[in-house]
Order: sequence, then structure tokens, then C-alpha cells
Amino acid sequence: MSEKETSEKDVADAEEAGPGEKALARGDERGPTPPEQSPVARLLFAGVWYLAVPLLIAQSRVFVLAAFPDTPFIEMLRGQPIPVSIVLYTIAAIALYSQRFALPGAQAAGIGGRPGLPASMRKRFDRARALREEVRAIRRAHAKEIERTLREEHRRELDEALDELAKSMDATTFDEQRFTAAHDKAEDTVDERLGRWRKSEAREYAESILVAVMVALAIRAFVIEAFKIPSGSMIPTLLVGDHIFVNKLAYGPLVPFSKTRLWNSMPPKRGDVIVFAFPENPEEDFIKRVIALPGDKLEVRDARVWLNDKPIPRCFVGRTSYADVPETGPLVPGANVAQEGDLYVEYLDKQAYLTFYTLTPARTNAGPWFPKPGEVYVLGDNRNNSRDSREWWGQKGGGVPFENIRGRALWIWLSYTGGEGSKSDRIGSSVMGRPRLPVSMKLLQPQLDKCLSPNPPLDTSGATTP
Repeated sequence: MSEKETSEKDVADAEEAGPGEKALARGDERGPTPPEQSPVARLLFAGVWYLAVPLLIAQSRVFVLAAFPDTPFIEMLRGQPIPVSIVLYTIAAIALYSQRFALPGAQAAGIGGRPGLPASMRKRFDRARALREEVRAIRRAHAKEIERTLREEHRRELDEALDELAKSMDATTFDEQRFTAAHDKAEDTVDERLGRWRKSEAREYAESILVAVMVALAIRAFVIEAFKIPSGSMIPTLLVGDHIFVNKLAYGPLVPFSKTRLWNSMPPKRGDVIVFAFPENPEEDFIKRVIALPGDKLEVRDARVWLNDKPIPRCFVGRTSYADVPETGPLVPGANVAQEGDLYVEYLDKQAYLTFYTLTPARTNAGPWFPKPGEVYVLGDNRNNSRDSREWWGQKGGGVPFENIRGRALWIWLSYTGGEGSKSDRIGSSVMGRPRLPVSMKLLQPQLDKCLSPNPPLDTSGATTP
């Protein structure tokens, strides 16, 4: 490109930028050009600090609420996990955004302003840059009205203030005092001449809060949601007090306030752990394991589950027990009844998972049931202490309609009860990964390893004893 063409391009760029910044295009005080920032770095920075971290803070509501004494108000908040999480998410997102210049990775993402800018000036520099962008937007949106209502001397005053601000920001040597004076002058002039078209600070904060809330709700509705395990029906896979993330994309996300999915990936696979709206009371959310699909035959014979006239293969791990733990409140000696039974690894299609059978089963024979099109039958891993498909509708049995399914369980991000406190060993455990024993059953680990070996000693006979 020739010198003449370059010069003409600079002038054209100045016209596009607006009258208040033409001086820079003429080369009056051309400062250092900031390095090209990677969009990926900015996206990663925003994803970590404005999305992931606020989500984790929001889901730490258990710890937040545990710091307060038990009162009716705190108990009410504990029973409203979604609103509390949204409020915490919003507060965290706003707080982190206000401190964005000091966050790790800010400079790499281009958040810190021009190269060599003092840390004390980063916030003001960003405000100045936002002011220039705001003026450009106002001039584009209200050009004719500004031309009609602002006198020429007032438009000239505005141009001069913005010219000086632009020069102070992009000068070869950054002068902190000059920049501060120019920014103050530009703020006052813009507010005086264009104030009727500017957004108020209250409105900007309200919009920021609204965006944060909308993002949180969208993520919860379509991508991922947190659930808490309130009962022992999935022991030993899930314990009381486990907090899990659920993948709402797994089977196609439901459109809010409807039974329509954006796309459909049904049915779930056998062995999937799913969260769903309880068919008898859709206001309740349940979590169970998918056992039977449409067209299957499911029944219980001699307390053992049979699928399509064959017992589900299993491997005996050992006899063990667990104690009933309250979700809230302290452990009361003698009040927490120990449940004794046999632990197995069951194998269903490509899934291996732990199941617990108490020594005194409630129902030794039931069924058969035949899942209809559009539904799946589910069981709890704690087979004799689970309100599942076998017990619904007056013990006649029933399936989970596809439209009731919320999503597939992912992993445990927190495990906490009032009696036991935090169980850090469970954090990060995959719900559908390799079977993992609770701490109270760790003595059975050698036998579990044998059951998970390439050629475990499977029981496929349907016998009730190992």
C-alpha cells in the first residue's frame, strides 16, 4: 500500500470513529499500539471468572448457610436452594467483575488496558475507554437529534474534551496527571452535553444484575443443574448429603414451562443414573438408576432383579452395613440404625455399579412389569430401601415418562451433612464412573477390585446367596 493510500485510510478511520478523535488519525500523538489480544484468552477469562467461579460460589450455599445459627429464616433459605444459588451467583459475578483488573489472567485477556499502565490506573482507564465507546454509540443512535439540539460551540467543546482524552490515553509516554485531568473534563462535558441520552449508574447495575440472573437461569435450564441427595435410596453409589451436578443436555434439554425438548436423545441407556420429576408428584425430584427400557420385561424373583427372564449378573463383594445419617442436625448416639446387608457389583450392558441388599427384603417377588413406549423403569441401588418403579401407584409399578427426565448424573461436587460435616474424599467422584466404596465400607476394597477385574466370578444363576 502506498503512502498516499495509507494516509487516506487513516483519515477514513478517523471519520468512522467520530469527530472527537480525528486528531489521532492525523498522527498528532500516536502512542504504542496495544498488542493484539487473543479472543480465546478473553473468552477463557470470562468463562472462568464470570461463569465457573460464580457457579461454584453459588453452589457453596451449604457452607454459607452453615455459618449462621439455626433460625426459622435460615431453615427457610436451606429449603430454597435455587433462589439462594441465583442470588449468590449474581453477587459473586458482580463482585468479581468489579475486581476484574486484579484477577489472574486479566492482562493476558486484555483487561488491564494499554501496556505499561500502572495498576492504580486500570479501572479509570477502562472507564475512560467505556466513555469513548458510549459517546460513539450515542452519536450513532441520535445523530440528527444531536445536530438539531446542540449548538455548534457545545459540539466543539465536546470534541475537544474527547480529543484530549484520546491523546492522553494513547500518548507515547503515559502521563497519569494529564490523563486524570482529561478524563474528569471529558466525563463532565459528556454528562452536561449528552446526559439526556446516557444510561444512569443504577440502570447499568440493574442491567448487569439482570444479565447475571438470566445467564444463571439459562445454564440451569439448559446445561447443568445441581441437586442434593436427601435419602439413602442410592447407597452405596450416592450418600445422604451428596451434592451432584446433572447434565441436562444428555437427553435433550426441556424448554422451560413445557414438556418439549430442543432435541431428543431418548431413551436413556440401561445403567444410567437419572434425575427426574416423580410421576406421582412432579413437584418432587427423584434420582434412580435406569434398569428397563420400552419392550423389556422386569421382575423381582426371590428378592433379586430379573431382566428379560434372566437375572442381572452380579459379583458378591461382602457383607457390610451403613448407618442412617440425618440430612440436617447432629448425629444422635443410638438413634442412627445400622442397616446390615450384602454388597454386590451388578453388570448391566456396559455399566458396572454397586448395589446393597439388606438382610430382610421388603418384597421378595413382584412383577412382571413391561415398560411402555416413552418410559423407563428405574430402581434404587439400595434395593430394599428405595421408593422406585416397583413401589409406585400403590405397588402396582410404574415407569418414568421421558418428559419427566431432567438429566443424567455427572459427579459429586460436595458431600455434607449436619451430623457428619464435609466428606472431602467424595468430592470429584463420578456418579457413573468406576464403582467406589464409601469410607465405612473400605475394608471390602480387595474384593471389589476382584469383582472389577477382567474376569470376575459372576453369579448368573439367580441364586439368593453368594
